[in-house]
Amino acid sequence: MISSSEYGSHSWELLVIVDHQHEEVQKDFLLRVTGDLHIGGLMLKLVEKIKLAQDWSDYALWWEQKKCWLLKTHWTLDKCGVQADAKLFFTTQHKMLRLRLPNMKTVRLKVSFSSMVFKAVSDICKILNIRRSEELSLLKPSEDTLKKKKKKDKNTKEPVTEDILNLCNSPVSSGLSGSPGLYSKTMTPTYDPVSGTPASSTITWFSDSPLTEQNCSILAFSHPNCSPETLAEMYQPRTLADKAKLSAGWLDSSRSLMEQGILEDDQLLLRFKYYTFFDLNPKYDAVRINQIYEQARWAILLEEIDCTEEEMLIFAALQYHVSKLSLSSEAQDFACESEVDEVEAALSNLEVTLEGGNTNNILEDITDIPKLADNLRLVRPRKLSLKAIKPYWFVFKDTSISYFKNKEFAQGEPIEKLNLKGCEVVPDVNVAAKKFGIKLLIPVADGMNEVYLRCDNENQYARWMAACVLASKGKTMADSSYHPEVHKILSFLKMKNWTMSPQAVSDPENTDMKPECFVSLRYTKKYKSKQLVARILEAHQNVSQMPLVEAKLRFIQAWQSLPEFGLSYYIVRFKGSKKDDVLGVSYNRLIRIDIGTGDPITTWRFSNMKQWNVNWEIRQVAIEFDQNVSIAFTCLSADCKIIHEYIGGYIFLSTRSKDQNETLDEDLFHKLTGGQE
Repeated sequence: MISSSEYGSHSWELLVIVDHQHEEVQKDFLLRVTGDLHIGGLMLKLVEKIKLAQDWSDYALWWEQKKCWLLKTHWTLDKCGVQADAKLFFTTQHKMLRLRLPNMKTVRLKVSFSSMVFKAVSDICKILNIRRSEELSLLKPSEDTLKKKKKKDKNTKEPVTEDILNLCNSPVSSGLSGSPGLYSKTMTPTYDPVSGTPASSTITWFSDSPLTEQNCSILAFSHPNCSPETLAEMYQPRTLADKAKLSAGWLDSSRSLMEQGILEDDQLLLRFKYYTFFDLNPKYDAVRINQIYEQARWAILLEEIDCTEEEMLIFAALQYHVSKLSLSSEAQDFACESEVDEVEAALSNLEVTLEGGNTNNILEDITDIPKLADNLRLVRPRKLSLKAIKPYWFVFKDTSISYFKNKEFAQGEPIEKLNLKGCEVVPDVNVAAKKFGIKLLIPVADGMNEVYLRCDNENQYARWMAACVLASKGKTMADSSYHPEVHKILSFLKMKNWTMSPQAVSDPENTDMKPECFVSLRYTKKYKSKQLVARILEAHQNVSQMPLVEAKLRFIQAWQSLPEFGLSYYIVRFKGSKKDDVLGVSYNRLIRIDIGTGDPITTWRFSNMKQWNVNWEIRQVAIEFDQNVSIAFTCLSADCKIIHEYIGGYIFLSTRSKDQNETLDEDLFHKLTGGQE
C-alpha cells in the first residue's frame, strides 16, 4: 500500500491517450498527478512512461471535452482547470489537410491544427508561395455543394479519383519554420536588401520550397478548362439565399482548426476572403495572380456574380486567350519572361514611387478641386408609365451633382442637388447599342432614390462615371485615383467595343474551342455552340495581342468593375424589422438588400463607422455611424462572429501600407476581428 504521506491527499489519476502509430505499444496511460503539476511536467512524465524512442517535439495535449489545446506549458493543471474527469489526448499539432485551391486543384499538406487559423493560413501561403496571406482564409464547403457532388458520384460508374498534389514533405509543414531562402526573398522588392544586387526571378527560389518547378506551374498557370459536363454538375447559386450559403462556412480566424471540429485529412477550401488585393506584382505574384484569376473565373462561370451578356463574352474571350497561351510554349518560358533587365525594373519602380503614381501638381490639387459641366440626359423611372428622359445642364462639384434647365441658368439655384456620398453607382452600358448610362441609387430617409444619367459617348461616360464612383466613397476629383479610374473605365469599354474582322474569324467551325467551357450555363442554353464560338472569337479580336499575365490582370480588373464585385451575402434580421433581409458585406460598405427583389435598400460606408460590437448573449451585431445613425441585426444564415470578423478584417486591411516592410500586425487583426468574446 502507498502511504498517504507519500502522495499527499491532493493527488488523483488522470487518463491520457497517446496518438501514435505503433499498434503493439499501449496507448492509454493513467498518471498520478497533483493540481500544482504544470503541463510541461505532465508531458515529461508521460513521455518517460511511454518508453518509445521518437521525436515528441510536435506533440501537445488536447482536451477533448473542452475542445481546447493545453499549449501554455508553464501553467499548472489547477490553472487550466484540469480535474480527474478530464480526458486528454497527446497528439501531433501538425496534421495532414486537403485544400481545394481557387483553381479547383487539391493540394495535400501538413498544417498546424493548434495555431490560430490566421497563422495557419499564413504558413500555408508560405508553402504555396502566395504573398499577402491576410487576404485569404479557409472555408468549409457548403452542404449544398457536397450534396450535388454526392449525386454526381452515384451516377458515375467508376469512382472519381481526384488529382491531388502532395506537398507533405514541405519544410514549413513539418513544424519547422519556413526556409528563409524562399519566402523572405519573394517579399523583397526587385533587389536584395542585404547585398544590393538584383534578386533573380521567382522561379529560381522554388528549390527551397516543396514547390518544384513543375508544381509551381500547376499553381501559377491556368490549365485546360473543365468539360462542359463537369461545369453543369457544379453547384450554381440561383437566389440571394443560395449565395448566402456560400459565405456561411468561413472558419474563425482567432481559433485553431481542431477547436472548430476539423479532423485530419478533411477537405477545406482555400479562398481569397477579402477583396482588396494589395500590391499585385507580376514579378513575385505569379501564383497569387493566377489564383485570383481562377477565383474570379469560377465566380463568373457559376454565376456567383452577375454580369451582362456583353461582359460575359469579354470574360469568355479573355479565358480563351489565357488557355491558348497557357498551352503554348510561350507560357512555359515563364522563367525567362520575368527576367527583364531587373535594374531597369527597380529604377522604374522607384520612379513611380517617387512620383506617387501621378505627375499632376500636388499644390494645384489642393487648392483647386476640378469640376465637370456637361449636357446629359436625366432618366427618372416612373411607376406604371414609361421612363421620362429629359436633357439638362449638369455640374459635378466636390461630391455632388446639380442640374439646371440649361447652361444659362447655371448661375442660379439648381433644380435639384444630388449628394452622392454613400450612394451605389451601377454602370448601365451597352457599347454595341451606343448606350452609356450611369445608375445612381442615392440613400434617402425611407430607402433609395433611383436616378439614371445618360452620356453621349465613351469619353464623357468615363469622366462622369469615375467622378461618381469617387464621390460615392466621399472623395473628390482632386483625388489621385481619378485619372487612373477614367483610364480603367475606358480600357474596359474598349474591350467591349469589338468589330468583326472577317479574316480573323473566317471559319468558326475549324476552331477547336468548346465555348461551353467559357460561359455560364445560362448562355449555353440560350445560344447554339456555333453562335457562341463566333461571338467569342469576335470579342477575342480586342485581346488577342495581350501577353499572358496582362490578360489575367485584365480579367481581374473587369471582374472588379462589376457592380456586385466583392459582395458576400448573409441573411439577417434587423432590429425592429418583421422580415428577413440580406446584408451584403463589401470591402468599403454594408448594403441592406431586399431578399425578394434583390434591390439595395440602404448603404452604410465603413468610412462613416464610429464603432461596432457584438452582444454575445443574443448574438446581435450593433454598429454606430456618424450623424447618430445606428443599426443592429442578428445573423440567420451564419454565426454573427463571421460578419463581425469580415468588418474588422476589412478595416484591418485598409491600414496596410507599402512602407510597413511586409510585417503584419497580427495582434491588431485579432483586436479588430475578435469581438472580445
